[in-house]
Amino acid sequence: MSEAMNTTLHQYLTANLETMASLKEPVATWLAKSVADIEGALGRIFVNHMGILDWRMDDGSGLIAKCPPLPALYDDWRRLEKPERDATVIVGVNLGYGLNHLLTGTPNSHKVLVIEPRPDMLLACLGQTDYTPFLKLGKLRFVMPGHDQIEQAIQRLDIKLIYGNIHLRNDLPSQQIGPEYAQLTHITRGKLENFSVELATLRLKQEVMVGNELKNFSRAMNDGSLLPLKDMAKGVTAVILGAGPSLADIGPQLAQRPGHALYAAALQTLPALERVGLKPDICLAIDFRPEMLALYDGLRDDSWLKDLPLIYSTKMDPRVVDHYPGPRIPLWTMGGLATYVFPDHELVLDAGGNVGVTLARFLAWTGVGRIILAGQDFAWQADRSHAPGHHAHETVALNDQSTTVHITNMHGQRIYSNVGYLSAKRDLEKDLRKAQVPVYNIYGGGVEIEGSRVVDVDECHARGLLTSEPGAKERFLWSLKRANQPRVRPVYEPRYKTWNNSLRNATRQLEKFFKKPGKHQQDIHQLLNRVYHFLKQDPLYLPYLYNEIMDMAAMVQCREKYAPTDMKEYRDILKRSLDKVKEMDAALGPQGVTRKEAAA
Repeated sequence: MSEAMNTTLHQYLTANLETMASLKEPVATWLAKSVADIEGALGRIFVNHMGILDWRMDDGSGLIAKCPPLPALYDDWRRLEKPERDATVIVGVNLGYGLNHLLTGTPNSHKVLVIEPRPDMLLACLGQTDYTPFLKLGKLRFVMPGHDQIEQAIQRLDIKLIYGNIHLRNDLPSQQIGPEYAQLTHITRGKLENFSVELATLRLKQEVMVGNELKNFSRAMNDGSLLPLKDMAKGVTAVILGAGPSLADIGPQLAQRPGHALYAAALQTLPALERVGLKPDICLAIDFRPEMLALYDGLRDDSWLKDLPLIYSTKMDPRVVDHYPGPRIPLWTMGGLATYVFPDHELVLDAGGNVGVTLARFLAWTGVGRIILAGQDFAWQADRSHAPGHHAHETVALNDQSTTVHITNMHGQRIYSNVGYLSAKRDLEKDLRKAQVPVYNIYGGGVEIEGSRVVDVDECHARGLLTSEPGAKERFLWSLKRANQPRVRPVYEPRYKTWNNSLRNATRQLEKFFKKPGKHQQDIHQLLNRVYHFLKQDPLYLPYLYNEIMDMAAMVQCREKYAPTDMKEYRDILKRSLDKVKEMDAALGPQGVTRKEAAA
């Protein structure tokens, strides 16, 4: 290939790389570090027998030459009902044929993420097309092929997932290169499923959860802080008890020979544990639903709880916390009031959506030396998904294919799970990898938990796994008891008056623009964008305004054109926002409001 031809083939590479670097995209650094022989990588490009640019694979054949005609290959990528509301995630980019087809056939509000595992292939693609306009607009992003980078990139598509769809596209030509493309697609699909579950909870239940925090706020100040427990569990073996079906067999064995470990369980698991005679040392609850009250009906003796510390999420229904007869210590979690204002003064934990995962994160934070899982099945056999005593110990319908996942356990037996359980399992596996502590699983026939070693109860005793260092467990429980002391209640100035005045002025200006919307499209967009940023300005009030902020973001990011009818939606968002600000002022301001007053 002549030098002139080589320059022509890669004429856009420098401009694309410089643009990504100026936008501080990590993929630019990754490319610079990953490809030592750039000339060799770019030298794989050639013009095939069909007269189009192709990529020479290791066997000498062309990547594109083996595929169906290109136009037909990517037609479905453009067939979207509401492309302005959607986003597309592409795994495998080849020379950009599918990407370019999508970019030129969707509006600028349609977001595109590209994940390419091979840096040499990505460099070749970047040399063929000028992507700088799409990169600067924020329509296009190239993402490093790492777990954390993919997860973070997907989380930036929250608006698209709420108001539209995210389409995962697996590039067919790239599949020929190697198994890494299928593996990356599997990882990305899992990240999308996890984020979908998380976002659905936020969107549908955020108001309830943060509303509960407001009602619990004064009580939480009196119940203490978990912050002093940081690293206080060093030398402790922690057993995390789940309510999976295997607890019915494993629980009695542990009750008979508990060793000297710290036993931790979810509040919902207590009725099942009571039936097998195994009392934990601590319990934890994160479920915000009022239905949690029913778990108390499953207990045979409420006095069983009087000396059992409950670590409760401040997002829980206050009536459930009121009913608990034992010691109570609050847990502040991400997504709530403490997210941005308490990190330096409290433990603010990413609780996720599964209490077993939350327990693992909390115990790892306290510094436990070993974790043993028991009853953590994330699946079931036959028609019972939980151990007897658990409120969900009911017959499971296996004919609902939309929710039930059929898989095989480590013994080759057919078991059943669902997207929520498998999502929680992936979260647990990720956390266990980061915790860097030995993890054992007293396996009872459920799904395999990667990163854990399978054991049984007898092996645990034979190897001394159910022991803690002398005094370690007692030290931790003493620290937990001391943590259950009142703390100073912070006081915040009210916001309603200043917010109301500012938003009223913005509304008057918007009304003028809507009198001639055709002339003021850009002005309307800019003003709505300012209101959007105004609503999210206060880190304390932001969590309770989550839905209103997202609705305003959708007006800014998912509309190609504005009409006077949009004014009604705008007014509704502002009314809901100001009502919430007034409510928060009452609970958090100088006067304060007790939980009972807020509930009334």
